[in-house]
Amino acid sequence: MTTQILETARLALRYLEPTDAPFIFELLNEPAWLRYIGDKGIKTVADAERYIADGPVRMYAQLGFGLYLVELKAHREPIGICGLLKRDSLDDVDLGFAFLARFWSHGYAYESAAAVMSYANRHLEIDRIVAITSPGNQASAKLLLKLGFTRDRALSPTGGGEDTILYRKPQQP
Repeated sequence: MTTQILETARLALRYLEPTDAPFIFELLNEPAWLRYIGDKGIKTVADAERYIADGPVRMYAQLGFGLYLVELKAHREPIGICGLLKRDSLDDVDLGFAFLARFWSHGYAYESAAAVMSYANRHLEIDRIVAITSPGNQASAKLLLKLGFTRDRALSPTGGGEDTILYRKPQQP
């Protein structure tokens, strides 16, 4: 059963399900994902099913939120993911998003991220949200600034890997 969380003028956001594995396989193997987020080792649709179960589905059960599938409302076509994560490496809840390249530059990331931020504040009562990006990911940095985040500092990951940039959203009064 599909659990829809949010709806905007053009988009529906819902829980990820095992049947979304072919889409997740495609998204996590896009060149931009591999470049800016990293290789998650998703080499088969079965790997994508495990990714959904061990990541978003587990987070829904434990915290009541996670990454959501973003679909075009008109056709129910999956175009990306957007939602909230709680990473062990960060004190605060983190906004995450990624879209298939063919859906960039249509305002979908902003529309879904703004809806997730509102949902987090109004329904989940989360008032402190951060976001991280790779230093070269100018498109994501621009989106975060448009959403009202400010650049906070560079973070050095534990165990090696590339630095990331932490963005913080000022608390609402």
